[in-house]
Amino acid sequence: MESLNQHLECLKLFGDETEGQILESLNGILLALAENRQRSSSLLTDTGIFPTLAQILKGNPSCAVKAAQVIAEIAKNEEMKKPCIDAGLVLALVPLLESTDQEMLLHAGRAIGRICYENSDLQEQLVETGVITSLVRILTDYPDSEPLVHVNLLALCNLANLEIAKEALSKTKVTEHLVKQLRRAENHQRIETITEVLQLLAENDALKVQMVEAGVHEALSEILLRLQGSSQAEDMCSVKAASNLIVSLLLGDESMQKMFANGCGIIYQKVGTWLASNHPQLQLTGALAVANFARNDGNCVRMVQLGVVLQLLDLLEQHVDNGDVSVQHAALSALRNLAIPVANKVQMLEEGVAERIQMLLRSEMAPVQFKLLGTLRMLIDGQGRELLSTD
Repeated sequence: MESLNQHLECLKLFGDETEGQILESLNGILLALAENRQRSSSLLTDTGIFPTLAQILKGNPSCAVKAAQVIAEIAKNEEMKKPCIDAGLVLALVPLLESTDQEMLLHAGRAIGRICYENSDLQEQLVETGVITSLVRILTDYPDSEPLVHVNLLALCNLANLEIAKEALSKTKVTEHLVKQLRRAENHQRIETITEVLQLLAENDALKVQMVEAGVHEALSEILLRLQGSSQAEDMCSVKAASNLIVSLLLGDESMQKMFANGCGIIYQKVGTWLASNHPQLQLTGALAVANFARNDGNCVRMVQLGVVLQLLDLLEQHVDNGDVSVQHAALSALRNLAIPVANKVQMLEEGVAERIQMLLRSEMAPVQFKLLGTLRMLIDGQGRELLSTD
């Protein structure tokens, strides 16, 4: 600790020291932190070195990279975040994100991310300083830098839950860059990080549309195709994350219509395969996709013409006794929505849908029976009831 004291005293003379001496002292702090983080952190706090680090960031470009690295290491300790904030280190670090030095971007990004983690007030201040533009620029300029992409994705993950951040991101091309990263992702951690960012962004309707236009749903369907046969826990988590994001994109009216594309969209093209699969998550995704597409009457008519009703009934019959309740509910919601247009009621009754639904009433689960009866009621409402009475 004596050596650390000397380095700290040296740094306090910032302005009188040469760049070589400053760098030597900063390296000394890094070494001390690596040897004993807790004791070194306490000493750093006691000596009040943080304002000096801010001065170095602002006034000595040659030493700023090393100073940012020191701050990033210091900020690993939860109790060290407040001294960093009080010394104004975050605002001193933000301009460094405009650098073209990848090492600078990496250390500054890590430092800011660690200091601001789970601090919504500070995160909002960051967004107000224009940090979103910097993050998207880095993702654009350095898509092949694994460390920078990782830090950037974590930063977006921390900020994307803020409405002000979503608004700022909707004015960028971030979705295009995230799709590129999703397509090249080779491990489940990267897939889940990107889908988590996209899931947060999908809470914004404008971003939903941008995501569909950028092909997010296509990249997700590729992931499902690649991982659906895996029994590895991490792959199953990725399948669930991808499935959930597809459903989230379908919740927006405009994004849903773009994905349906009159029954020619990639997701609807996959629905039949998902409904007929043995994978409960894919079955659920398929049923929820139909239920959401069926919010539009034109889509309903088109899907009935394409034969989706019989696929849903086949799925329900698989699950009637001891099946997955969530799959049953999703399939029944889809059938109920499909039965809303009058033209569909007639066709569905002619195809014997009512009889098949009545057979499903042997299910012993009350919520499922309730939904089945609701679907039957919708089916026989109006013209459908007249047709049923003549049979």
